[in-house]
Order: sequence, then structure tokens, then C-alpha cells
Amino acid sequence: MTITAAPCVNDGCLMVRGKVVLTHVPTNIILSPGISGAAFLGSTSPISTSRHVFTLGILEGYKHLCLYRFKIWWMIPGYGKSGSEIPLETQLLLLEIKEESIVEDDDSSGPPTPTTFYVLFLPVLDGDFRTSLQGTPANELQFCAESGDANVQNSQILEPVFISSGDNPFELIKNSIKILEKHKGTFRHIENKKIPAHLDWFGWCTWDAFYTEVNPQDIKEGLQSFSDGGCSPRYLIIDDGWQDTVNEFHKEGEPLIEGTQLVDIKENSKFKSLESEAGCNNLHEFISMIKGKYGLKYVYVWHALTGYWGGVLPSSETMKKYNPKIVYPIQSPGNIGNLRDIIPDSLEKYGVGIIDPQKIFDFYNDLHSYLSSNGIDGVKVDAQNLIETLGSGFGGRVSLTRRYQQALEQSTSRNFKDNNLICCMSHNSDSIYSWKTSAVARASEDFMPREPTFQTLHIASVAFNSLLLGEIVVPDWDMFHSKHDTAEFHGIARAIGGCAVYVSDKPGNHDFEILRKLVLPDGSVLRAKHAGRPTRDCLFRDPVMDGKSLLKIWNLNKLSGVVGVFNCQGAGSWPLKQTIKDMPSTPLVISGNVSPCDVEFIEDVAGENWNGDFAVYAFNSGSLSRLPMNGNIKVTLATLKCETFTISPIRVLGEGVHFAPIGLLDMYNSGGAVESIDENMKNSSELIKIKVRGCGRFGAYTSLKPRSCMVDMEEEEFIYNSENGLLTLDLTGDCNFRDIEFIY
Repeated sequence: MTITAAPCVNDGCLMVRGKVVLTHVPTNIILSPGISGAAFLGSTSPISTSRHVFTLGILEGYKHLCLYRFKIWWMIPGYGKSGSEIPLETQLLLLEIKEESIVEDDDSSGPPTPTTFYVLFLPVLDGDFRTSLQGTPANELQFCAESGDANVQNSQILEPVFISSGDNPFELIKNSIKILEKHKGTFRHIENKKIPAHLDWFGWCTWDAFYTEVNPQDIKEGLQSFSDGGCSPRYLIIDDGWQDTVNEFHKEGEPLIEGTQLVDIKENSKFKSLESEAGCNNLHEFISMIKGKYGLKYVYVWHALTGYWGGVLPSSETMKKYNPKIVYPIQSPGNIGNLRDIIPDSLEKYGVGIIDPQKIFDFYNDLHSYLSSNGIDGVKVDAQNLIETLGSGFGGRVSLTRRYQQALEQSTSRNFKDNNLICCMSHNSDSIYSWKTSAVARASEDFMPREPTFQTLHIASVAFNSLLLGEIVVPDWDMFHSKHDTAEFHGIARAIGGCAVYVSDKPGNHDFEILRKLVLPDGSVLRAKHAGRPTRDCLFRDPVMDGKSLLKIWNLNKLSGVVGVFNCQGAGSWPLKQTIKDMPSTPLVISGNVSPCDVEFIEDVAGENWNGDFAVYAFNSGSLSRLPMNGNIKVTLATLKCETFTISPIRVLGEGVHFAPIGLLDMYNSGGAVESIDENMKNSSELIKIKVRGCGRFGAYTSLKPRSCMVDMEEEEFIYNSENGLLTLDLTGDCNFRDIEFIY
């Protein structure tokens, strides 16, 4: 039998690289070969309908990772070994397949060694239909294709599930998304988007500080509190609470019910006539004042995709020109089959004031142009997945989502510079595969400071969700509190996440020691190059509930790698999983290994003089080790504890000097400070030149002690430890780029 990489169906089996992936494949399943060894799986039905569920075959015997929506807004990871363990609303399925390598040398002895490859299933959009995967108790793998409108029907769907395979899971996902980008034409890969500039600066969001009670005086006090501590944010998100809204369904004395609607595009009374509170007369003056006084570069405000949670008020004189009407959400079986959510459940009763899709660009443009004229630089747009429940009568969920998303992107591009848009509550494939210019999206459910059992879930969810989201947007890890029992846990995750770093501290409630490990004195952050994702050996292990696995997250800087290690065990349980009844009274202490090979593609930043070894610096312990690619260091952590490792390729320079820059030793992502390295000879001396961003304690590994050191052309003292090769020096002054020279 000829073994090919391209999927095929033989004798009722789905085959990939000669391995049986699915058995009992029904005869109505159609395999359409794609490009680069990929394919689409589709099916036909004897009836035309708006919702199909087709069985692809039986899935057994392979470890899998899936990303699924546990509620309408958000994805989380799931793990298993059979089709029965694949939940409803699965939007990515990755299989790990072991195969025996072929022994080419007839004289070789011993058993063949196992090799691993990966098979990826991506349920995507096909015309007006959106697809998800699900399993059955009989281990069947099924796909569900639905339009969300009873009048939008079909009897066959040919390209709903994309399937591909590869030896590297990260390359596999990236290449698959790029194939789909070109083939479908409905979205763009992150490499083809403009990245908002706010991501490289420290931020503050008002949500967890004030919730909907936010007002100008609170904002001013918060900014002053940061300034007094010497760590000022450079961007601000004014979250929910600034808009002019009304809830006609809420009765006094009764609990609040969701159904609140937007009355006007302008701000509410708290942000008007501000003179008595904030020393300003209107929103424009307030924004101008806080930018000038506190050094803010960007101010964003929040709004929902439909205007507000319950849409807009149809009877509002301001809103009538957008032809709004009340529409009652229709939730799909997938929405209600996992965890129901109170917002769509409430809106099913009270309805949503939805704007005529023909007028939605006018609404966004009016809103955003007004905000821009008042000094606002961008928007965080929330509750995006609600649109999937409103497609009936509008051509279906995919069509309505795409019209809203295109209008939103066109308006933000027209009214704000730098593509300043943050998407939120948008983890459905309708949105994900419609993001043409959207470049930032929240990657998990909210950080919830009052929920101790949610902290580990938050970190693990973002890391795994970033496998998919990180190929299309920059994942946003959400705000956190700098003064919190889990502050370092969240802080290190953001430091290596390649994401925005922002907090939601209340005024006067900060831990500046934590913040100074994340933020340079000028307000910038050392953001890594990519989305932080689990290391390859963590992909099929449950870091929250298996009781034995640490979570490792890898990323790259310009000249080094970074790995964060987190103990997420014993502090929470995944939704829809059996809760751990007896949560450990003492932290679970777990050990694992960290290796340079945990950092994918590190050879891409190693340089031509790399000798194959690495300098590995542990942030909290301050230890420095030299390791080969497959070497490792043991790490032991208690529950909710973490460590971060800078992994820097060692270069052999000049007269046998082995050298590796580490970076700013007091920053969680130390290596993010190193911009470049060069060498040359001068008067028979070997010169190593490094460009560094920031100030503080700089460190490097060197096999020999330099004769001298220059910083910006002035001689500087340094300390050298001959036992481990660690060289340190203090970079004082401002946070501009610094030129360091070591002379040997």
C-alpha cells in the first residue's frame, strides 16, 4: 500500500499517512482533496434543512485535544482518547498519532522507534453554514452544520470540516489557517494585519475597579494613584458604565435582569458637566486633561456589538434613523447543550433591539466618529457572539455576523488610527473566520478576582485557546489585579503571552513591585513575539485536573526563548467536568522538567554562530545553567506557583568566547529587552556589541571574563561569576536603547 500524507477514505476508513483515523465512515461522507496534502470532509442528506448533524466515523485510540465553547461566549480546552469525550461546540480537534519509524538500514537491529505526527480537524464556515464538531457515547465523531435561519437550507455541504496532518503541531495549525485564509477568503492570518500600538504599553481598565459605577472622578483618582507610585499606564480602557442606557424591564426592588438598551451614542450624565468633579466641562475636555496630565497615549471605550447588552432602544429618537426593531434570540442546541448563560436566557424573554443590517455601518460610523472627535482612540467591542442567536430572518447567523463584523471593521479603520479594536466575547467560528482586519481579541472568560477557583482555569484556557486564536489575532489575556494572591501567577503569564499587559486595580490598591517586573519606567512592556502557547509535551495533558502535570507556556523574543511554568493543579475544576470534591487543604507540589527544546523554532533566532547549547536563566531562583538542546532542568512548584526561564542560544564568537545575552534580570521576560547582538575585531580585541531596551540589572552568560565593558561609550563596572559564567551590570538612567560593548 502506498502511504501518502493526504487524507483518503478506503474501505470505510479515514486514512492519514497510512494510519486509520476513523472507522465506519458512512457512504454519504464526501472527501474533497485540497492543497498541500489537506482535504475537506463534507456530506449529503436526502432532505434540505437549516441544521444537519452528520456522523464522520468512529474515533478511538488516539490522545486528543479539543477547543470547545462551554458557553456561548467562550472556549476552553478538553482532553481525551475517544470520540465520546469530544463535547458539543468543538471548534478545533487535534490528534496525536504514534507510528513506528521505517528502518532503512537492513543491518540495523532492535525494535523500530516510534515517531509522532498530528492530525488537525477544523470545522469552518461553508457558505451560509457554520460547523462544529461533537462526539457521541458510541465514540462517533460528528459535525453539526447550521445556518441559524429556518429559511436558509441545503441538502449537501461540501467543505465544512478541514483536515490536515503534520509533524509539528504548531506549524500544522499555522499552515492550515493560511490555507483556509486563501481558500475561503473571509478572514486573514495575523501576519497580514496591522497590530494596534497599545499592545506595547502598560494599560489600566476600569472594569474590576469600578464596574458600571465608573465616573470621571474615579478615573482621575486611579490615574493619580498609579502616578504617585511611579508606574503610570499609557493606555486606558473606560469599560461598561459610560453610555446612556435604560432598562425598561427592571422593576424597583427586584434583582437586575439583562435587557438594558442604548438610548444615545453620546455619554451619560456622569460624563457630562464635569466641572465640579474633574475640573472639566465635557467629555472632550476630560479626555484631553487626563492624556495631558497623566501621559496617556491611548484611551479606549467599551460598547457591545449591538450597542449595549440588550441592543438599542427602538423608541429612542436618536436611534430611530437606524431602523431598529425587537428581535428575540433563538439559541442553537449547541448553545444550551453545554452551559447556559444568563444573558441570552434573559434576552430570549425581553428581546434585543437590533439595528437594521443595512444601517449598521451608519450606527458604528456615527458612534465612532463622535468618540474620535472627543479624543477617544479605539474601542473594545463586547458580547459579539449574541449575533449568532439573531440570524433568523436576516439570512442566518453567518451572514448577519459577517455584515456586522465588516461594518465594525470599516468604521474603526475609518475613525481610529492603528486598527484600534479589541474584540470580546467572540469565540464562535462565525466571528473568528470573519475577522479580516480585527487583530486583537480576548482569549478567555474574564479574570474574576473574587473567584479563587477560576485563577488556574484562566491561565490554562488562554494558553490553549491561543493555539487557534493566535493564528488570527493577538490573544488578549484580560486585565488582572497587581495586588492579589495570584498577582505573580497572572503577571508572569502576561509577560510571556505576547499580549497586552493591563490591570484593573482600584485606586491605592497596587503592588508596584509586581508591576515593575512587567513595566519599564517609560510605561512600555517587553512583549514577546508570538502568542504564548503550551509546549508540545503539554498539549494532550490536563494541567488543571490530572493532578500530576505542570503547564509550560513557550514564546520567542528577538534573540532568545522564554518558558513559563505554572502549577495549575488542585485549585479548580473545568466546567462540565466532575468537581474535585476534596480540594487539597495544602498545595499540590509537582515536579517537571524544562528544556531548551520546549521553545519551538528557537533555531530561527539563534544566529549563525550558535554552537547548539543554551544559557538558561531562572527568574525567581536566579540560577544560570548551560544546557544542550535536549538537556533539562527539574522544576518543582506548589499550587498557584510559577517560574519563568529565559533560554538564550550560546554563540561562539571570535577567540573562542561563548556568549549569550540574557537581558534585564529583574523583568519577568528578561530576554525581551535584548534587541540585537554583533561582534567585530578592533585593535586585536574581540568586541561584542549588544543593543538593549530599558534599564536595571542586565545579565549575560560568558565563558570568559571580559577585559572591560562600555555602556553608551562610557566605561562601566560589572560583576563576573566564574563558576556559572553570569555577568551582571547596572543600566542606570532612562529607558532608551542602550549600546553595551564587551571587550575581550
